[in-house]
Amino acid sequence: MATKVTVRGNLDQALRKFKQKVARDGVPSECRKREAYDKPGVRRRAAKKEGIKNSQKRNRANNRDY
Repeated sequence: MATKVTVRGNLDQALRKFKQKVARDGVPSECRKREAYDKPGVRRRAAKKEGIKNSQKRNRANNRDY
């Protein structure tokens, strides 16, 4: 789907809006992901590593004493 941003005077502001919309849609991360082929085992290891990192982050956030 095409992303549209109308320019009303300030080109820099319109460009910033466009970049935000594209980033929100996940286009840059999708391009990075498709740059090279990853073997299924490599993908699984990366997903497991990411899950461990996220769970540790969640545990740190839950165990904070205020």
